Amino acid sequence: MNLSLLAESSIQEKIFWLFCLAVLIQLYYYLFCFGRLTLLKKSKIESFTPPASIIVCARNEEENIALFLPSVLEQDYPSFEVVVVNDCSSDNTGYVLKQLADKYSNLKIVTINETQNHEHGKKVAVMMGIKGASNEYLLFTDADCKPNSKDWLTNMTGRFINKETEIVLGYGGYEKQRGFLNKMIRFDTFFIALQYLSFALAGKTYMGVGRNLAYKKSLFFKMKGFASHYHIQSGDDDLFINEAATKQNSTIEINVDSHTLSRVKKTFMGWFAQKRRHIITFKHYNTKSKWRLRILGFSQYLFFALFITLLIFQYEPKLVMTLFLSRLFVQIVIFMRPMKLLNEKDLIIVFPIIEIVLLLVYPALSVSNFILKKVNWR
Repeated sequence: MNLSLLAESSIQEKIFWLFCLAVLIQLYYYLFCFGRLTLLKKSKIESFTPPASIIVCARNEEENIALFLPSVLEQDYPSFEVVVVNDCSSDNTGYVLKQLADKYSNLKIVTINETQNHEHGKKVAVMMGIKGASNEYLLFTDADCKPNSKDWLTNMTGRFINKETEIVLGYGGYEKQRGFLNKMIRFDTFFIALQYLSFALAGKTYMGVGRNLAYKKSLFFKMKGFASHYHIQSGDDDLFINEAATKQNSTIEINVDSHTLSRVKKTFMGWFAQKRRHIITFKHYNTKSKWRLRILGFSQYLFFALFITLLIFQYEPKLVMTLFLSRLFVQIVIFMRPMKLLNEKDLIIVFPIIEIVLLLVYPALSVSNFILKKVNWR
């Protein structure tokens, strides 16, 4: 009996030290990686306004085009064009665009007609938009997005004042609405942004989001476009950046006027389908990027699993709870300023609950991509 108790105590002790390791890994990521965004000094708008092209891809987006495109076309900027790719729309997107073209001289329409024997993804539309663009500096957003201000374009292109800069990563948030689902979607978006923006500050850029992204046209052709991952349905934004970004050529822009806002999904299944498209590209990231993110995610799951296990065993409950609360305290400290900078500060109250919910959702997303048919872009 004594041997049995001794063995059980030894197992619990090993679990405890493994829990301590998970805590240390988590604290490393929060303090030394994400802390870069927390300590980031407020930047000023640089006076650099070269001719620019904004590219928007649209498929069956008549309502969103009518609502949001005018705010893109009316940017306070010396010289720019808006290239909208009407990709095989079967609704009135083309008609709405023609009406807007009569009003705005800086709108350029590129139309892709549907062919019976050929099905293509968003990358074709993006390529057509880039080829149709007249300028070197390209800014990308989606049809269901609107700029946070008339200085969105000025803020984003201002980061190209450094001649080495070829990529500018922006923040694409979602509309604030009532309900837990809205907060969950927004926190998920915030936490992903915290990761890619922080790693970019560390010279380890691995992705950007097509809702708010800028890069040079010459970089696109230097990388031969999407040639290396054209066969992959998604990845016109993150896979391209993962391949093209270097320590020297990437920067970020997060002033509130540089944000974009997107329409948020109103149902869990709508968001779930959207997330399935987003996460499918992860396995195609470069090796270093995958390992950084895998260690972060694994340590997060390990932390909660071992915390619950130690509580069940009642092993050093005060010490275990102290470590748990220490991590939570660090999270709050690290999250507060980035949430303020990204206009998501209301999430600080509910994020601990949302974090746990997302840890349950993400495995379901991964499994669904194995057993369900692929989700095409809309």
